[in-house]
Amino acid sequence: MAKTGLILLNLGSPDSTAVPDVKKYLIEFLMDERVIDKPYWLRTILVKWIIVPSRAPKSAEAYKGIWWPLGSPLKVITQQQMDALRDKVDMSMSIAMRYGNPTPEAAYEAILQQMPDVEDIIIFPLYPHYAMSSYETAVEHMKDTYRRKGYKFKLKVIPPFYDHPAYIHALAESMRPYLKDSFDQVLFSYHGIPERHLAKTDPSGKHPMFVTNCCTEQDPGHKTCYRYHVTKTTELVARELGLSKEQYQLSYQSRLGRDPWLSPSTQNVIPEMPAKGIKRLKVVCPSFVSDCLETLEEINMEAREDFLKAGGTSFDYIPCVNTQEVWIDTMVKLLDTAEPL
Repeated sequence: MAKTGLILLNLGSPDSTAVPDVKKYLIEFLMDERVIDKPYWLRTILVKWIIVPSRAPKSAEAYKGIWWPLGSPLKVITQQQMDALRDKVDMSMSIAMRYGNPTPEAAYEAILQQMPDVEDIIIFPLYPHYAMSSYETAVEHMKDTYRRKGYKFKLKVIPPFYDHPAYIHALAESMRPYLKDSFDQVLFSYHGIPERHLAKTDPSGKHPMFVTNCCTEQDPGHKTCYRYHVTKTTELVARELGLSKEQYQLSYQSRLGRDPWLSPSTQNVIPEMPAKGIKRLKVVCPSFVSDCLETLEEINMEAREDFLKAGGTSFDYIPCVNTQEVWIDTMVKLLDTAEPL
């Protein structure tokens, strides 16, 4: 790894829980054309005039409920992951966020300060699955800054690792202790995306999203198909844990707007479970490798409350892989998968 740097790339968080900081963060996030893929003029009206003014104060309160003394959990954990990697890999490292700080430029400059003659920088997107609103936009953002600044070093990127044996093992091992107690079902809750995003990331532009077996038939589009990726992760982890098909299901959370999103919706599925005899629930969120607002507040607080109010008796949120050693070891192994950009 001589003369090679590493940048851990994550989603991002507001600089603080203050409403102005949350508003600034939400505008940057939602104005991304790969998140809300509407014409610029319409996106501006939706985001700056409708969504953010009403959502920012609520989001600020939500962040306050999960904020740590050191700051945003996502940022703190990403820093901890980098610190843990330093003990295993001799490389110059920094962190970049798709939205907010540290910016891609700050991350590149941090590497150059540590190693002015760096020849290659590996970008490690902390997204197991490919989606235009997560992995794609983050990588393209890094590339845009790279081109604009005219850096001389070369870029490499770690591809989505949704089915990599080491990742599957790490996720399964992080879940295993929580499955020692009796449970009725495990819910794999993934971040949702609009259905149309599947077609937009398909090379043919004709994703068969309404075909029931599209995730089992071989297709070139699987390389960038979010639904295929999360389905595969779920199946592989369930197999490693020895879960029967009756012991788990998959759903999608964090819906925004009225357009059709991938289903079923976590927010609909969870309150319906107790009436179906599922009273003891375990929930895991494999879209994330670091706990954040979507896991700590949306699932461990809101979804928990909905489930218990509906008659559930026990609700266990299974934390992300975070800084578990099995995950840090997996990160080291994933470095070998880096591809030229």
